[in-house]
Amino acid sequence: MRLVIGMSGASGVIYGIRLLEVLRQVEDVETHLVMSASAKMNIQIETDWSANDVKGLADVVYSNKDIAASIASGSFKTDGMIVAPCAIKTLSAIANSYADSLIVRAADVMLKEHRRLVLVPRETPLHTGHCELLLKASQIGAIIAPPMPAHYIKPQSVDDIVNHHVGRILDLFSMDPGLVKRWPSTRED
Repeated sequence: MRLVIGMSGASGVIYGIRLLEVLRQVEDVETHLVMSASAKMNIQIETDWSANDVKGLADVVYSNKDIAASIASGSFKTDGMIVAPCAIKTLSAIANSYADSLIVRAADVMLKEHRRLVLVPRETPLHTGHCELLLKASQIGAIIAPPMPAHYIKPQSVDDIVNHHVGRILDLFSMDPGLVKRWPSTRED
């Protein structure tokens, strides 16, 4: 499996980092990473990671300015893309096919080739314009997967919340690295 991971400038870069950490442990998964300048800045602000350390988790890394990169072409076969986190600016560019960066161009390729594109928007509260962008992205084929905590798992830490959501994102690619605490089956006798 070949997955593109985009990290844009919203808060919540830990979701992209954790995805890369988990995917590094999964056999036969090749990761292609592209980060915006704001994502690199947020890595420094929000985590103990450096942007270079995060790059080291991926199999292939591209500059967000490299519109000629392989992931910018539909002829380069991938199984999909995850943008985590997905800034509202990036969401807007994707929803409006404004491919002025590699993250957005690669996302646009996923949509035009009918490949899976998962967006992890990390913004709250949302105004009507944000909601319209989410609707438009969904209508053109993106899957919207905001990081909503599952309280039934009774999380004991932020890591529990992040891991569960990363597992739910990977569920969308039929991958189960064992991060999701599944809803129990209940039956009345």
